[in-house]
Amino acid sequence: MNERLKQLLQGIERWSETDQAELVDILEQLEIRHSGAYQATQEELAALDEAERSGIATEQEVEAAFQTFRR
Repeated sequence: MNERLKQLLQGIERWSETDQAELVDILEQLEIRHSGAYQATQEELAALDEAERSGIATEQEVEAAFQTFRR
């Protein structure tokens, strides 16, 4: 672990619960990205479906988004 990260982690104890919860969310997303096991939420899938139906996104753009979920 690099030294700057160690320093930052030590200071997190002084953060508010809200800020700590936000950091947990961010770290979980990074962990998912590194594990390759990302699962889109129902809300994300619904938003993609709606974008495809509405014409906001092309079929290729929707497929590209789904490809990021499949990695």
